[in-house]
Amino acid sequence: MADLRGEYGDGHEDGLEPVRSLDLSSTDSVDALVRGMAKTSFGGRTLGEAADVLEAMVRDEDCKVVLTLSGAMTIAKQGLVICDMIERGWVHAVVSTGALMCHGLAETAGMQHFKHDPRMKDTELLKKGYNRVYDTLELEKNLDDTEEIIHAVLKDVPDGTTLCSQDLNRRIGEHLIGMGSGRGPLRSAAEHDVPIYVPAFTDSELGLDFATHNHRRVGDGGTPIPFDPFLDLEHYRQRFIANDSWGIFTIGGGVPRNWAQQFPPYNDILGKRVPEMAREPIRYRYAVRICPEPTHWGGLSGCDYSEGVSWGKIVPASEGGRWAEVRADATIAWPIVVRAVMERLES
Repeated sequence: MADLRGEYGDGHEDGLEPVRSLDLSSTDSVDALVRGMAKTSFGGRTLGEAADVLEAMVRDEDCKVVLTLSGAMTIAKQGLVICDMIERGWVHAVVSTGALMCHGLAETAGMQHFKHDPRMKDTELLKKGYNRVYDTLELEKNLDDTEEIIHAVLKDVPDGTTLCSQDLNRRIGEHLIGMGSGRGPLRSAAEHDVPIYVPAFTDSELGLDFATHNHRRVGDGGTPIPFDPFLDLEHYRQRFIANDSWGIFTIGGGVPRNWAQQFPPYNDILGKRVPEMAREPIRYRYAVRICPEPTHWGGLSGCDYSEGVSWGKIVPASEGGRWAEVRADATIAWPIVVRAVMERLES
């Protein structure tokens, strides 16, 4: 009978890396914990690998980084994590949902979100103006108050101006600075000249507030402010082609992730269809994704970076690309990864 196995290997001779037990007794910092987890298995290993890749892209002086955000991360109280990444110079552009920015605006302006009491039924929440996001509440009054802030910002827009999301978000951030508000993503981005793009702008409270303001203007005998999302597309394209090395750090997926990742193919398409715009390919060299969605559903949020290689979006590992994917709740994994890298850079 033939032997299915040949001579047994010992792992080391094939260059395999041993895994190691996590020794909490010798762990005295978040960074030490994450470094130890990187040598374990399953989700713990991917968490550690994510910190390694984030550290690499931040330390690479030639690399620019885009942060893409989806999910209710600001209502889930992760807004200051965004601020930390912006204020430390780790992030050079942000692509987000409008809802995430709107909830963050409410907090930055001094409003509060609340834990949901499961004894309160959704029908009761509706009557009281308590909008539920899983286990947390956004007050309808908060949204009314944020609309007044947007209205104040838009009142100062000069006639003849056409807005896009990054322009409006910058204006909101500058308004918050003038208000003397607390920290928040829009304010931090404005202070550090980091554009925030909201590709699906009309699918958000921000978009509804913009539309409401335009109806007010028309009702007062004025003309509506034009909004052109292609200004965002060109603004980011110009930034993208101005640098040869890029990294992407993604929370969730959805439109923000896809919008940012489409620029390598867009650059290629322009070169083929508008020959005078041809230039060398640019792909994301570093990539970190924290999202629990599995690949087998076929959606963009769950697709892995290897799939992105096939679209020309991501540099393959064989050419020096580095990526890590953590299939976990971002409110657990994201702060740990960021804090670990903060400690590494501060040491």
